[in-house]
Amino acid sequence: MIQDGPLLVEGPVDLVTEDGTTVHSDRFVVAVCTCRRSKRFPLCDTSHRKRVRESA
Repeated sequence: MIQDGPLLVEGPVDLVTEDGTTVHSDRFVVAVCTCRRSKRFPLCDTSHRKRVRESA
């Protein structure tokens, strides 16, 4: 895992979100978002690159 980057998982995978929704990906490698700012969460779409993280 790259610091502040996605978690790469060998696919295909089924991911279950907090609300119980199942997201399926047939890709050989799946990028799972760890920053929770992806527009396609739980999958990483690199949209975090366009946003500036505000300090806590």
